[in-house]
Amino acid sequence: MSEQPPPSPAPPDHSTPRLAFLVLALTFLLMALARGMSETFTVFLLPISNEFGWDRAQTVSVYSIGALSVGLAAPFVGRLFDHSGPRAVYAIGLLLIGAGFSAAAFAQALWQLQISIGLAVGLGSACLGQVTGSLLVSRWFGPRLPTALAVVASSAGLGVFVLVPLAQITVDHAGWRGAYHILGGVMLAVAVPVILLPWRRIAAGAGHIARLVQTQAGDDTWTLGSAMRHHAFWSLFSIFFFTSLGMFSISVQVVTYLVEVGFSPLQAATAWGFSGVLLVIGMLTVSWLDGLLGRRRAILSAYTLTVIGILMLWALSRHANIWLLGGFLFCFGSTMGSRGPLVAAAAMSIFRGKRVGTIMGTISIGMGLGSAIGSWAGGLIHDWSQSYDLVFAFALVSVICGMTPFLVAPALRQ
Repeated sequence: MSEQPPPSPAPPDHSTPRLAFLVLALTFLLMALARGMSETFTVFLLPISNEFGWDRAQTVSVYSIGALSVGLAAPFVGRLFDHSGPRAVYAIGLLLIGAGFSAAAFAQALWQLQISIGLAVGLGSACLGQVTGSLLVSRWFGPRLPTALAVVASSAGLGVFVLVPLAQITVDHAGWRGAYHILGGVMLAVAVPVILLPWRRIAAGAGHIARLVQTQAGDDTWTLGSAMRHHAFWSLFSIFFFTSLGMFSISVQVVTYLVEVGFSPLQAATAWGFSGVLLVIGMLTVSWLDGLLGRRRAILSAYTLTVIGILMLWALSRHANIWLLGGFLFCFGSTMGSRGPLVAAAAMSIFRGKRVGTIMGTISIGMGLGSAIGSWAGGLIHDWSQSYDLVFAFALVSVICGMTPFLVAPALRQ
């Protein structure tokens, strides 16, 4: 018998790079919506507290519950992604945020805002957030994954830049209840086209990368239990926790603080929104420094800028001027979250396998806990001291604790 000719290789799929960038754009936009919508609470804080007569800690508790919900939901989001895919995760997230905002417009008591904005919007933001975006993008980008993760994470900056000032304008024209009506309707409307996207193809990923992921899943035997017994797990957890503790003790009160030192509400909201543009630049710059200097030096450089930014914000209470404000926005705004993509890439590199979504989600609990405790503690410290001095001191100590694992953990010093 004549020998059969070998099968011809399959033609290259030239659509894959284009699809990869479309998936990147999709995750970018959805994460921008999630982060931007959750950060709009900074402009709702003052009108809500004025209407009900609540102190700062009470009002900020709404934001704190939202941040806690994001963190505690992260492992469940990762597990839902592993089992049901991105369509279910994104659909649930959009519907929760839309319903939460719509319900908040009718709130008459603190607990109602804590449930609608804190719980519902927090859970929805977790579904649209870093865990889902990182897991989906990892199916499309191989060696360029850290850069892709930086691009996705920088969407938080765009969301803040666009939605925080837009929310302030909406509040000025329609009141805070009318603004929540509008934002809720927008999110519910966005859910329809997102659900109708071709998610089977989107979830499949690039063929060669998907096969590589499957091979690694077969080779690696990490479970949540074995990961939690490794020092790298708790190092990454503490990085997320302490960094979020420091950053969010400040960020939720930035707009109110700037108003109190002499800026108008729209100026304050626009300035904080502009930090979103700088965050995009910061994300990409830190990712570039990762390839140039190495991960550890790039991340430590970002922490140094954060510390300088906090000191500049502190100085604004003594010398309120545009130069200190610009310095704060550049140093603090450009680095807020800039370390997240590299930390996520490190986690997915160390804990490869079938349970990476659950492990990554559990590590992200640290971010949620830090955000919740930090934002609540910042408000409580302000109410107790009637000053921001101790708030800024608390933030500085927390950020320094957040960078410490990169100095002492063996798995993170390479």
